Amino acid sequence: MDDKIKINLPIADLIYPITINREEEQMVREAAKQVNIWLNEYRERYKSIDPERIMPMVAYQFSLEKLKLKQRNDTAPYMEKIKELTELLENYFQEK
Repeated sequence: MDDKIKINLPIADLIYPITINREEEQMVREAAKQVNIWLNEYRERYKSIDPERIMPMVAYQFSLEKLKLKQRNDTAPYMEKIKELTELLENYFQEK
């Protein structure tokens, strides 16, 4: 059974009522908190820029972080090398 709850999520001086799974509440609230932290940082740094232009920068920041994490966790090159070395070992032992 889905255990859904309704919460009010404050993001960028607005309140967004959303329905989420109860077990995701802490993560959802932390995500909103992080958006607000970056938003406030950009607002302080670029006081002359309209808030509408700041939000894309916040989205960009999160996207960049996600891509960096994805790249760091990419194990494909290592798996290919392991496969290659395994084949070399198998061939070696088959010859002996």
